[in-house]
Amino acid sequence: MKHLKFLVIVVCFLFGQNLIGQTFDGQVLDVQQNPIEGAYIFNQDTKSYSISDSSGYFRIGETGVGDSLRIGALGHEKLNILLTSGSVEGNLPFILNESALALKEVVITPNINALNVISKIDLMAQPVGSSQEILEKVPGLVIGQHAGGGKAEQLFLRGFDIDHGTDISISVDNMPVNMVSHAHGQGYSDLHFVIPETIENIDFDKGPYTAGKGNFATAGYVDFNTKNRLDGSSVQFEYGDFGWNRSLGLFDLLSKKRESAYLAAELLQFDGPFESSQNFSRINVFGKYTAQFMPKSQFSASVSYFRSTWDASGQIPQRAVDAGLISRFGAIDDTEGGQTSRFNINTSLKQQLNDSSFIETNAYWTHYDFNLFSNFTFFLEDPENGDQIQQKESRNLFGLNTVFHKTHSQDGLGLATKLGGGFRTDLVNGNELSSTLNREAILRRIQLGDVTETNLYGFFEAKMRLNKFTLVPGLRLDYFDFGYQDLLQEFTETQNRNGSVLSPKLSLLYDNNPNLQFFLKSGVGFHSNDSRVSALRQSQEVLPKAYGLDIGTIFKPTPNGLLNAALWYLKSEQELVYVGDAGIVEPSGRSERFGLDLGFRQQIFPWLYLHSDLTYTHARSIDEPEGSNYIPLAPDFTASGGVTLGNGSKLTAGLQYRYLDNRPANEDNSIIAPGYFVMDMNANYELGKGLLASLSIQNLFNTEWNETQFATVSQLANEATPVEEIHFTPGTPFFLKAGIRYTF
Repeated sequence: MKHLKFLVIVVCFLFGQNLIGQTFDGQVLDVQQNPIEGAYIFNQDTKSYSISDSSGYFRIGETGVGDSLRIGALGHEKLNILLTSGSVEGNLPFILNESALALKEVVITPNINALNVISKIDLMAQPVGSSQEILEKVPGLVIGQHAGGGKAEQLFLRGFDIDHGTDISISVDNMPVNMVSHAHGQGYSDLHFVIPETIENIDFDKGPYTAGKGNFATAGYVDFNTKNRLDGSSVQFEYGDFGWNRSLGLFDLLSKKRESAYLAAELLQFDGPFESSQNFSRINVFGKYTAQFMPKSQFSASVSYFRSTWDASGQIPQRAVDAGLISRFGAIDDTEGGQTSRFNINTSLKQQLNDSSFIETNAYWTHYDFNLFSNFTFFLEDPENGDQIQQKESRNLFGLNTVFHKTHSQDGLGLATKLGGGFRTDLVNGNELSSTLNREAILRRIQLGDVTETNLYGFFEAKMRLNKFTLVPGLRLDYFDFGYQDLLQEFTETQNRNGSVLSPKLSLLYDNNPNLQFFLKSGVGFHSNDSRVSALRQSQEVLPKAYGLDIGTIFKPTPNGLLNAALWYLKSEQELVYVGDAGIVEPSGRSERFGLDLGFRQQIFPWLYLHSDLTYTHARSIDEPEGSNYIPLAPDFTASGGVTLGNGSKLTAGLQYRYLDNRPANEDNSIIAPGYFVMDMNANYELGKGLLASLSIQNLFNTEWNETQFATVSQLANEATPVEEIHFTPGTPFFLKAGIRYTF
């Protein structure tokens, strides 16, 4: 009993140190009255400091009348304030004006995910101009498109060929993008419904270390947040090679101090460099309304609609190109293609309960349709009609997320907690795989069924600050109910299976000063298996886990420089392999990966900004013998980066590069997927009176490269036996686009 009393006294002493003395509460906003998260508040007299939360609120200790505060945030001018009795009693908000990018404003603290600062810096230096560029803002994430923008991109991160999203969780305004038990692959994530100019910031982390992230968050997660308001209305037109044309309108419908609303609309058409035109067309509409009903309550509602249609030349065999049967931009079956659409409604409410707690809730509903025609093997299965397949589904998806935040002391020190929970339900009608001919006749239905899948979850996460150390424990519990009804069988009932998974997390941060942080992260994550696998194959694991460990640092060696490095390890209980000719996912054995991530950002002059990210990964299957344990298409070395000129001036320009090394395309490394180095360029010039001209060049040096590639067994019409080799989609050649934007 004495020991218990002593422990209580010690804990109270440690957490009570910051409760001694005066405290000051405030809020940091931008000129549009939007909260600024991650702003630093520094008392120049007592040297105490604090960081604003997602609502812009902060509490700083050892602060009172007569003290001088310095307030700053990335992309905003610093504000120096002398506290008076009126400002202390009135609790007035502090308004920060916007400014050009300045790395010296970055402060490294345990209160925010320091890696998010990197993406915010990159987004300010080089705003995104296409849906594909959105994901490329995540350091170390490599993408590849093999349907000209029609399908979701193929993703690579930390030695994973993630396919279209199996091992990365992606969301927009807390609404999930990943589609469970999708007709084309588990975790399928089509982000093309997002208009890139509406993106405000990107939240991401690598590894399974965040308790608030569940399904698919093994290699990492990416959250995109859209703007609450626009700075003004604008229209934009782009034209380019290969029939590229894009029209964009951003319309500020309502701009009051406590209310805002805007509408964004995009129309994109593109033929592509292929001999058979892609006939790609996409329409996007997004509207958002935001209001503060009370000083500490914010409500948002958004509605969006997206639709794409396209033709495709598919993945072509290298031997057909080498033999001169087709060119690199030709096709074996040019009747591939498809259409997809997505309609979203998303509402959110953020309520400040008191000075130390707030709650965030969002509810969403999505209606989604998908219809894809592919031919991976040509005439292997059906020498007469060919091997074209159709993958199709119609889905309703709805869910709810709620997180309660509580700060138990001031200055960002002491204890802060999160308690969250929610659910997601997917109702999929007609999840179909069929053999087809010329996208017209159905020759044979291979699979046809309805999927029901529900995920219930709850989590807890805490940040305990003890001097320069911050301990971040977390625990997450997920429950899944999988259901599948096979409609090809007579008198069948829905097959059900359920399962649960407990995911503990524990991280330790050490902050020597506001310019240096060391971290040690550990955690367990998971991805769910396809309902067709989970419900029908009762012996298979339904929620395979991944075990991760990161050790690294992020620091500022100079006021205008930022470096980050991490050594990491990740072990997966089970891989999910997509089998193209069968159109399903199959579970395989265990795997392990370890590697090194390096990144740097340097603002040499106010108008010159450099950045680069390098990754090295060693990825192998655990249960296979040496030499046959390679993981197909797992990248071992990637690099990306660039330079930006003219920060904040009339003329801005940039060069960006990306590099993907050669990598094994099959398990014994006998087939190699060739790597590539590609460089892009962009420039913008303010003509005055709200006019901005833009120019961009993809593949500046006209490099011959393969954007996506697979080791596939196929058979051509004139071949007697099948052949396994690289099948690829060629990367875009030199591609010039020009545009003009008018802001009013």
